[in-house]
Amino acid sequence: MKPTFVLVHGAWHGGWCWRAVVPKLRAAGYRVTRPTLTGVGERHHLASAGVTLATHVTDIVAHVETEELDPVILVGHSYGGTVITGAAHRMPGRLAALVYLDAFVPRDGQSMLDMMPPERGARIEQSAAANAGMVAPMSTHALGVDGELAPWVERRVTPQPFGTFSEPVSLQGQLPSTLPRTYIYCNGRPTGSFDAFARALRDDPQWRYRELATGHDAMVSDPEGTSALLIEAARALH
Repeated sequence: MKPTFVLVHGAWHGGWCWRAVVPKLRAAGYRVTRPTLTGVGERHHLASAGVTLATHVTDIVAHVETEELDPVILVGHSYGGTVITGAAHRMPGRLAALVYLDAFVPRDGQSMLDMMPPERGARIEQSAAANAGMVAPMSTHALGVDGELAPWVERRVTPQPFGTFSEPVSLQGQLPSTLPRTYIYCNGRPTGSFDAFARALRDDPQWRYRELATGHDAMVSDPEGTSALLIEAARALH
């Protein structure tokens, strides 16, 4: 049985950001889901101070369990890397692989703020303080999206609760050392947040390392390249 792709978006986004990737994965014969995390995207009306990283981890675990998806390839973009890491540790028996798309790869007890460059973390905290606990989205330019796609993204990104950035990830149990893991680094316009992960994982024998010559929101700016690397990761499992 082919695995199901579960595409987990990054901060301020929603399942909408994978729109151009989904048809390409389905055309290759894969089932695909793209859940939206609580408090952002079309679920932004649920945003509150009570929404934290743990909420988003539970979102993904509940989605996989309710849809009875097995096995799954969890794909996390940016902040979504922290979410899929937490979710993976809660359902290791359902996993076929993990894919991190220009994403954070946390250790147990690390928060998003811990992994960011200090100046970026400070801006996150300042934004939350000025916006009643909500963190304003990064600019589309910083996300690596320009031209006609920029307004499309700008209309859809939403503020995100500060607790998703400040709460440390809690990893329950161990993942199998043989679980396939892929890291995709977007080197077209590096943001500075993922360079250290790329350096650390480039030569790690437990990881498949790939690069895309595009901006951070690769699923928007280069859906063809993104889809090709996801399909490659899936086919490597056969």
